Amino acid sequence: MNLATSSLKQRYKPNVSDFLALCGRNYGYMLKWLPLEIAIGESWRLEGEFGILVVRILENTKYTQLVEISRPIAIKEFVNTPKVLVRIYHDAKLAEVLTGQQIYQLRPVYDYPNVRMYQSDEKYQVNAFLEELLKIGYHHSVVCQS
Repeated sequence: MNLATSSLKQRYKPNVSDFLALCGRNYGYMLKWLPLEIAIGESWRLEGEFGILVVRILENTKYTQLVEISRPIAIKEFVNTPKVLVRIYHDAKLAEVLTGQQIYQLRPVYDYPNVRMYQSDEKYQVNAFLEELLKIGYHHSVVCQS
């Protein structure tokens, strides 16, 4: 190996097993409070030890659901409310983030550096963020708000 090739950074290769395990954990967290039979447009709040999540059903089909999950923050003038759009695959038992705060559609891998300064593993990072959102320590009952 010469000096020119050793100084080049290795291209990021996603670990599919790790990603699927993360999506499986997120599905498990969500299944604790997500009703399978619910009307499109319904929303509710989950209250927990570490905060509140607001969940809204956007799409409900036989095998999948599309939900918007946000975590309201008291100081809105400094920080935008964290919000993700999540596709839940009941047949595969996975939950995957489709879009994040300012990202319209997540790609599996981004070249780095890039104009938006996304990380090479941005898709994994956003799904890891969902896992953290879901760890609010849910212990209160679901309160429906149509």
